[in-house]
Amino acid sequence: MSRAPDAAGAPDGLRRRLGPADAVVIGLGSMIGAGVFAAFGPAAEAAGSGLLLGLAVAAVVAYCNATSSARLAARHPTSGGTYVYGRERLGDFWGYLAGWSFVVGKTASCAAMALTVGSYVWPAHAHAVAVAAVVVLTAVNYAGVHRSAWLARAVVAVVLAVLAATVAAALTSSVADAGRLKPGDGLAFGGVLQAAGLLFFAFAGYARLATLGEEVRDPRRTIPRAVPLALGLVLLVYTAVAVAALAVLGPDGLAGAGAPLSEAVRAAGAGALAPVVRVGAAVAALGSLLALILGVSRTTLAMARDRHLPHALAAVHPRFGVPHRAELVVGAVVAALAAGADVRGAIGFSSFGVLVYYAVANAAALTLTPQEGRPVRAVPLLGLAGCLVLACALPASSVVTGAAVLALGAVAYAVRRAVA
Repeated sequence: MSRAPDAAGAPDGLRRRLGPADAVVIGLGSMIGAGVFAAFGPAAEAAGSGLLLGLAVAAVVAYCNATSSARLAARHPTSGGTYVYGRERLGDFWGYLAGWSFVVGKTASCAAMALTVGSYVWPAHAHAVAVAAVVVLTAVNYAGVHRSAWLARAVVAVVLAVLAATVAAALTSSVADAGRLKPGDGLAFGGVLQAAGLLFFAFAGYARLATLGEEVRDPRRTIPRAVPLALGLVLLVYTAVAVAALAVLGPDGLAGAGAPLSEAVRAAGAGALAPVVRVGAAVAALGSLLALILGVSRTTLAMARDRHLPHALAAVHPRFGVPHRAELVVGAVVAALAAGADVRGAIGFSSFGVLVYYAVANAAALTLTPQEGRPVRAVPLLGLAGCLVLACALPASSVVTGAAVLALGAVAYAVRRAVA
């Protein structure tokens, strides 16, 4: 049986302080930034003129995953997300594998976002800035999730304003050419799938709502509504930005751009907007990093409660109502990675781990009964198949490294069971 959450904020339970608006904003803050400023370049390199097709494939798989996750979160409204769903619906090992994939993959995402902040704020000292950003945002999360939700609202407002200005400048420019949006002769199906896998990195933020299930008011109503709403809004933003960047840079220009949106506004003749875009990129990455640390610490909390991770990490702060030890450990690990990690490599590795995580979520959703709110069966089936296909379509280095880390986690699980 699933563990009943403590709605009253008992010492071993988290406080339910997030309403529907907070949940949607946290989802938006988790997604907007990671994709727009970090994933479009590698995805364009993989898909070329098929970038928009890759975005569409990623969106379909994300929708299936979001639907499955929302139904499961409504049924099991406790911290941990798919770690809990896999454990309760499929068995202890599958829950553990999902939690392991999430914690490892999203820790890499945290490092990537921190380095994005550093590369935009102070490129010559990107790693130092990245470490500082991790320290500051870990302190924000430590002070309570309510403050994190408030800050997420501000981040989303700033980033949306910057992106709107960027899209307007690009699409109204004389150099914008709709012909650059058409798939070319060199379109490759494998490239589209690889781009979709990389772009999936941009959509994964809705998982944060599921991992916050123990802190959302009325989760059976709030989570199923907030997840698709946040996903739909982000898809609209991503599509507009992708169309604008392709129209002025073309697929080759976008693939070779180190800062695609800054270069897009320069190409559109709006160079004065470039510094604003850089600020927006830094703010967006900070918003993603804020929510990523929040989600990883909650899954760490759930796994520590079941002793898959050190049980000392299961403590909840009596005053702030947050998993303070888990947050401090996650922050320390991310800071260490940010001191020497590579941004593009982290995206592929993170995408592999997160796709495995959602494959387990879709498999768990298949076990729901109609009385439990099971979605149309085709949705989790398509999500499961899509996750596995996109994971295998990622760059070979990401697949090999991701598979090795999963195997390491499975060995650790087996050893723990053998000595228990």
